[in-house]
Amino acid sequence: MGAQKSIHAGKAKIDVNVDFTHKICASMMLPSLRNTGSPLSLVIGSLCIKHPNLFGGSEKLDVSWDKGLYDSNILVAYRRPRPQWVAQQCFVMQHSLSPEIGVHGIPVDNFSRSGSGGVNLSRFSVGLDLNEPASSKWSSTTSVKFENVRLLSDDDHSITRDLDGFPVTCSGNAHDSMVVLKQESQYAKANEHSFSRFTMQIEQGIPVLSKWLIFNRFKFVASKGIKLGPAFLLTSLTGGSIVGDMAPYQAFAIGGLGSVRGYGEGAVGSGRSCLVANTEVTFPLSKMLEGSVFLDCGTDLGSGRLVPGNPAMRQGKPGSGVGFGYGLRFKSPVGHFQVDYAINAFQQKTLYFGVTNLAS
Repeated sequence: MGAQKSIHAGKAKIDVNVDFTHKICASMMLPSLRNTGSPLSLVIGSLCIKHPNLFGGSEKLDVSWDKGLYDSNILVAYRRPRPQWVAQQCFVMQHSLSPEIGVHGIPVDNFSRSGSGGVNLSRFSVGLDLNEPASSKWSSTTSVKFENVRLLSDDDHSITRDLDGFPVTCSGNAHDSMVVLKQESQYAKANEHSFSRFTMQIEQGIPVLSKWLIFNRFKFVASKGIKLGPAFLLTSLTGGSIVGDMAPYQAFAIGGLGSVRGYGEGAVGSGRSCLVANTEVTFPLSKMLEGSVFLDCGTDLGSGRLVPGNPAMRQGKPGSGVGFGYGLRFKSPVGHFQVDYAINAFQQKTLYFGVTNLAS
């Protein structure tokens, strides 16, 4: 239920994708987050403009705009050609707007869904990405960016406090500013029967000005996949922690698709630290269809009370949770479709829909 179109204008390429499918899926699984009567609220889609030779020296310009049901993202990336043995540079400017559900969302239906907490995140960033030359198994990216984060109400007005009167920024003002140095390293190894992957992210807030945030945040993801006859076993462990200055929106949110299924986004908890374990077995049902069974669990390691304002406690989140269930994976030429049926520790059932790897 959508349309895709590619247009060539000289050397530039324009990709347009408009899709109504997610509106139907989301209406069955999400409570209303924002009330809007605009016809554009029914549409999700993307617009991508690519130029491979902007100034005649193989400079590449990518401009993309993605619109979801309740969020949007604009990205401008400019790359200059450099020798392959040195780090590749990319100038990036980005603006995103999305509901802040993971921390400030209100759990409903026995924590199986999360509704709006009246807080939305508007983030603007500009900076430089450096992609180091990859070895056979290791790759790394370093970036330094200025970020400005502003919190908005559902009516798009700047706010400094949530619905309970607690501050939503670290500075106490309508916005937080920071310069962030980020290092991301990834190790990957694969063969015909298994694969291993490990990713580590470290972010450091640099105190360029006295009022800017100073913090250190790290996150890791370790995953292992093993082929067991016709079936495939996938396990993963995700963890992280943050020390120093912190705004509530920087907390680790636990719960939801990609975390602990059976719970709404962030409905398990939100803390300065987290640990999430996932195990899933998939098995073929036909050439294009796979079945799956899974078990997820996660915890904030008792760090929810250390988040400014303690939003998890105020919303009654348990701080730890277990979810299990089964699902279907459908692979087609236009993309991969995923349906999961999960049950949480409160015996509340949740249905998830997912669409990935859409063909352009």
